[in-house]
Amino acid sequence: MEQKRRGIFQKFLDGIERVGNKLPHPITLFAILAVLVVVISAIVSSLGISVEHPGDGSEVTVNNLLDKEGIRYLFGSMVENFIGFAPLGVVLATMLGIGVAERSGLISAALRGFVMSVPNFLITGGLVFAGIMSSVASDAGYVVLPPLGALIFAALGRHPLAGLAAAFAGVSAGFSANLFLSATDAMLGEITIEAASIVNPDYADTMNIAMNYYFIVVSVFLLTLVGWFVTEKIVEPRLGEYKGEYREELTNLQKIEVKGLIWAGISLLVTSIGFALLVLLPDAPLRADNGDIIQSPFMDSLVPIIMILFFIPGLVYGIVTKEIKNDKDVADQLSDTMASMGMFIVLAFTAGQFVSYFNETNMGLVLGVYGAEFLESANFTGIPLIIGFILVVGFINLFIGSASAKWAMLAPVFVPILMELGYSPELTQMAYRIADSSTNIITPLMTYFAIIIAFAQKYVKNMGIGTLISVMFPYSIAYLVIWTLMLIVWMLLGLELGPGSPIMYTE
Repeated sequence: MEQKRRGIFQKFLDGIERVGNKLPHPITLFAILAVLVVVISAIVSSLGISVEHPGDGSEVTVNNLLDKEGIRYLFGSMVENFIGFAPLGVVLATMLGIGVAERSGLISAALRGFVMSVPNFLITGGLVFAGIMSSVASDAGYVVLPPLGALIFAALGRHPLAGLAAAFAGVSAGFSANLFLSATDAMLGEITIEAASIVNPDYADTMNIAMNYYFIVVSVFLLTLVGWFVTEKIVEPRLGEYKGEYREELTNLQKIEVKGLIWAGISLLVTSIGFALLVLLPDAPLRADNGDIIQSPFMDSLVPIIMILFFIPGLVYGIVTKEIKNDKDVADQLSDTMASMGMFIVLAFTAGQFVSYFNETNMGLVLGVYGAEFLESANFTGIPLIIGFILVVGFINLFIGSASAKWAMLAPVFVPILMELGYSPELTQMAYRIADSSTNIITPLMTYFAIIIAFAQKYVKNMGIGTLISVMFPYSIAYLVIWTLMLIVWMLLGLELGPGSPIMYTE
């Protein structure tokens, strides 16, 4: 019976892949979607649909991108939409550092050393864990870990897409779990506190940004186990044996490579100490004026910091191993890296137009308000209410990728509603984070979805949106279900979600 159920699920995933891969190339698809958004905006706008903004109470209508102002926007914003596409600068800047580390041979040598020194059964779990923990560095994990995961699996003779998927699941689906507080906690927490003050300013004054800390710490270990299981029992068996052209040879390290790794490690340590001094010393330049580190210039500087942390060890390794003899070699490596990003750059152009056009129309905001009204009118209470809230947010997340923008829209609606029903703002925020993170990996509207496809096409040339969604779908469902069950158990036990952060709200 179990085998039959598994067969049905695998057929379902195959169906998702087939349907998705019948879609045009991702570059073409995003261009088509951009055009559709423009046309639909004109149709919906003509219907006169409007909603009340949940934050300031103003009237929100769908902007017509085919009227006079809309057409001006289409042409006037095109370059800005491309340059301002969130992953573009992050990816290209980070890849400059990674490119030198890769082409000098550092990454290959380090991966071989890592793979040969760590028991194989720990590789998958370690990769998922690293992905989850990378959220402390904000979005940088999207650029660094999925390609490294693919390389590690390739070096082990396993399917590279399984490694990429495990890392992507950890980075994105586990974005709201960590052993440390991150910028996400501060960003969402401030919005929640402001929404709670609508009902009870005195209660809001007692809240803190660590309101979900206990829950997200435990979540790290649960999600690591879930991601580990899904990778090895569902995703990797379905992918089967890798038959692509890319191969990563697993050979013993030569003496010169070991020497290069030692010096690269020393340079990494020295560079890290230098950055630490820029943050940890009193009145350090990368520390906030009030002494804070979570919300500070340091967090805003993570992309160039990561770039440098790859670039310097890569440069040192190349010099020691004679792969880099002069500045021309470095320039060539940097140029080759950027040349390899051509597909992503074109993809960023069409994806940037689509995402910007969709945001400009206000259709995501209108959809979110209708979703909130539906949940409010369903008259759910207790655990069904929390589950319904998670499902609605998960659905809305397929259309609005930004966690902060979405929460800024939903918090003023749902936080007061659930407070009136006796549930704390801290609980509402945690339920939101579960829904938002779990469905990130299956929506093409997530800003880093395009770069993951670009990474995957290194190993599977005809990789399409359908293949990626079918690979990531089991992670999304497993995380959504298991994480929700964990929250329900937490509620039944009445445990605090964080310091001074109860489940129930009392005036």
